Amino acid sequence: MPQLIGLVIIVVVLFMLATAAIKVVQEYERGVIFRLGRLMGARGPGLFFIIPGVESMRKVDLRIVTLDVPAQEAITRDNVTVKVNAVVYFRVVNPEEAIVKVLDFMRATSLIAQTTLRSILGQSDLDHLLSERDKINAELQQVIDQQTDAWGVKVTSVEVRDIELPQSMQRAMARQAEAEREKRAKIIHAEGEYSASQQLANAAQVIGSQPATLQLRYLQTLTEIAAEKNSTIIFPVPIDLLRGFLNVVPSENGRETTPASPVAPGS
Repeated sequence: MPQLIGLVIIVVVLFMLATAAIKVVQEYERGVIFRLGRLMGARGPGLFFIIPGVESMRKVDLRIVTLDVPAQEAITRDNVTVKVNAVVYFRVVNPEEAIVKVLDFMRATSLIAQTTLRSILGQSDLDHLLSERDKINAELQQVIDQQTDAWGVKVTSVEVRDIELPQSMQRAMARQAEAEREKRAKIIHAEGEYSASQQLANAAQVIGSQPATLQLRYLQTLTEIAAEKNSTIIFPVPIDLLRGFLNVVPSENGRETTPASPVAPGS
């Protein structure tokens, strides 16, 4: 019986040693090996063995990490208080430096992103922050990446998400936008009036040069008026149509004669 217990203990110890010695690292991971406190390098992916009690391993994930930066309150260069949050995308490119040179690269990257975000916002105007967000993102990515490069961390992208403005500033911007829309509407209306006046001037020149055009326009107007059945229409007769009747005067014998031109006194 004691021999059986001793055998079971030996089997358990061997199983524990084998479990501690066999390490499996995924494709997206690397195992940083330390031997008696000395850095031996990174291994993986795959299956490998370490010496239990002599070597230790820390896994590092090499996939892109999405880090949410909490809302930061800052004062822009034109003295406007804003709250901005952002998201940082980064990954570990050197697992050895990420373990050896910084205690917690995740926390360190988060803090440096927060301080850099406040710094960049303080150097920018509000209009620049709202209209040129791509440039702000590129500047944030460059500055943060320079700080984290020594830790073996590569910042691939930084995106500013929400920009929260004070209520008074939002109302002022709304009034400004409304004034801009009214300005554009008045300009468009004035341009339309100017274009219409030019077309009317051109039409007047054409009608003035061709008298028949005026007659056709007159007949078209009568056609449009005649469409209303409940209206009274007065037809003005052009004087040119009556000129022939005015020049003919009936004589005593019933014949039509043309009156003689008046003679001025003293002729």
